[in-house]
Amino acid sequence: MQWQLIIFLVMIGVFMIGCFKLKLPVGIAMALAAISGALVAGEGIPVRHLVEGTFGYLDAILVISTAMIFMKAIQKSGTMDAISALIIKKFHHKPVLLLVCMTFVVMFPGMITGSSSAAVITAGSLVTPVLLAMGVPMVETAAIIAIAGLLGMIAPPVNIPVMIIGGGVDMPYSGFEVPLLLLTFPVAIFTTIFLGAKHVRDFNVDQLKGTIDFESHKQYGFRLYLPVLVLLGLMIATKALPTLVPNLGLPLIFIIATLFSVTGKKFNILQASKEAVHSAMPVLGILMGVGMFIQIMTLTGVRGYIVVNCLSMPPAMLYLAIAIAIPLFGAVSAYGSASVLGVPFLLALLTKDQILTASALSLVAALGDLMPPTALAGLFAAKVVGVENYGDVLKKTVVPAVIIPTIAVLFIIFSKPIASLIL
Repeated sequence: MQWQLIIFLVMIGVFMIGCFKLKLPVGIAMALAAISGALVAGEGIPVRHLVEGTFGYLDAILVISTAMIFMKAIQKSGTMDAISALIIKKFHHKPVLLLVCMTFVVMFPGMITGSSSAAVITAGSLVTPVLLAMGVPMVETAAIIAIAGLLGMIAPPVNIPVMIIGGGVDMPYSGFEVPLLLLTFPVAIFTTIFLGAKHVRDFNVDQLKGTIDFESHKQYGFRLYLPVLVLLGLMIATKALPTLVPNLGLPLIFIIATLFSVTGKKFNILQASKEAVHSAMPVLGILMGVGMFIQIMTLTGVRGYIVVNCLSMPPAMLYLAIAIAIPLFGAVSAYGSASVLGVPFLLALLTKDQILTASALSLVAALGDLMPPTALAGLFAAKVVGVENYGDVLKKTVVPAVIIPTIAVLFIIFSKPIASLIL
């Protein structure tokens, strides 16, 4: 057994013990695993490398922090309620179309924050009474919300697993919008129709007046939508008009858009910002731990060892490993899976289009949020809807959970011809 493999097994072992036996936060478990790997490799406790690793994903940390502040602001100002109310009024006589639109509402927070948990908890609680009123059973409702949250995490503009994978190979986060849209939205639409279309029916909008605010739009009008419009406008302008609009960066764009939330309901924006950052801390801790883990893997030669072994795999075995190993490791952390396995697999697939391959790998990594024992997307969706056993929710997600890695692998295999059409 090679020395690098022993170091890697020690790191994984410490990580698993920390998570499952000691019930430590994922970020702390990854930091302890990184320190253990350095000690076994004879590097002592390399403080410089640990600190450097902590700041390795500073860009992603800033994006998540500011995105969470934006989401909290539009919740407090009434924008999320107004958007949901507008969609319900528009499409309540077209139940299947409304069902799909509600899926997009659940995806939206994940698209902004890069977190499936944020999507399920924030928009999931908003959409649940709508789906139940439409006749969708509780378990199917939770399954739709779980898949929508997971796919929202991967959809553009913010995809943290891709940022992590790209950071591992010095690939800028640019040009991923169309591939990520193609990987996520068709699956989201199919899943929603597959799970819910046969149950939906017309319903009385008055049933929802106690749970969704239908009056804010009358009071504040167009002003409620300004934060979202400013956000989308700045994102599009920086891409479409680079000579006129400088590249502000996602964190600054989120902050600017957040300032426009004061046009809606009155709330304490400083207090809301504190709440948002506090709720984001577990995810930020994971990114810091992931950075340390990757830094020590690089320092000790483990990363190179994994890459070399991935390169030596036959193509069929490589694709099978992508479809199985990445989601299983993602049961602990989709972000950790993207870094520990996503980066080596991307390096092993250098002959493929790198943007499409990284996008597909991030989709498979996100599937870890449906893998027990943690299954964060399924667990939170069950809690939001009121399903006692989240295992029932996971059973309903089996079909999309098979479709997701299948589509991802096909995107990788045919990445060159697909890229020639869309990039």
